Amino acid sequence: MALNTEFPVFGDWFIIHFSENKGMAFGMEFGGDTGKLILSIFRIVAVTFIGYFINKLIKEKAHWGFITAMCLIFAGAMGNIIDSVFYGWMFSSSYNQIATFMPEGGGYAKPLYGHVVDMLYFPIFKGFLPDWVPIWGGEYKVFFQPIFNIADSAISIGVFVILIFNKLFFKEPQALKEEVLEEVE
Repeated sequence: MALNTEFPVFGDWFIIHFSENKGMAFGMEFGGDTGKLILSIFRIVAVTFIGYFINKLIKEKAHWGFITAMCLIFAGAMGNIIDSVFYGWMFSSSYNQIATFMPEGGGYAKPLYGHVVDMLYFPIFKGFLPDWVPIWGGEYKVFFQPIFNIADSAISIGVFVILIFNKLFFKEPQALKEEVLEEVE
């Protein structure tokens, strides 16, 4: 697909829309080429730390739900790193054309400078809001406009699971002791 082309999957509410994210979440950028390099190195360091942390959680027999959520975050971050490290090096630019795999002169970017591919688009609502809606009344809005990828979804799901189930994952030592005693009896 060429950059910014799309096709519907399920009507108007699930669309495959090919875009490239040059920076962080939601297309935010951080200081040009230097910022991109810093961001890529930070991602690699963060994933290394998360991998070490997951290994520690497994050895300490932490709650399986917490380990699973951390693995989702790890896998999503790895997916975005792989795109950032290799995509620009292995493909030509997709601006106004379909990208070529392993082009003769090399890709559009050096390793660590590539873009992250985003394709999942769920514009659940498109239209004008009623005039009675505060602030945005009468304006045309698209509800859920971000375009993202499966790696972003894994990160988001992992974070939400930790936020929602944190009391289960991080029980107080006394509550945990009482739960173990109940299981023994």
